[in-house]
Formats: sequence, C-alpha cells, structure tokens
Amino acid sequence: MSVNARVNAITKRIRSIRENRGFSQQYMATKLNISANAYSKIELRQSKIYLDRLFQIAIILDINIETLLNQ
Repeated sequence: MSVNARVNAITKRIRSIRENRGFSQQYMATKLNISANAYSKIELRQSKIYLDRLFQIAIILDINIETLLNQ
C-alpha cells in the first residue's frame, strides 16, 4: 500500500472514530488548541499530520495509536 493510501486510511479512521464518539470537529480542534478550520484540513488531507498530532488525536479519542495506524 502506498504512503498516500495509508494516510488516506488513517484520516478516514480518525473521522469515523470521532463521529462514532459523537465528537464534533470543533471539539477536536478545541482539545488540540487549533482552529476548527485547521482540524478540518487534517481530516480532508489539506494539511500534513505529524506524529505528535497523531498521538494527541489518539489520546482525545481514547484509543491506542495502533488503532489509527493498523489496517
């Protein structure tokens, strides 16, 4: 699987888990101390997601980072 495909899968997983938890993009943005627009760009792949941010998202979603990284 290409890097692009893996990143797409990760961002889709983030969105799916966020929605299942009932969290809004605004909630996530507030917890991450970024704007809602900046958070939206993460889910839409309009901005890069770095490892430290991925760990923060996993903590907010109360999941292991492996859940995001594994297929």
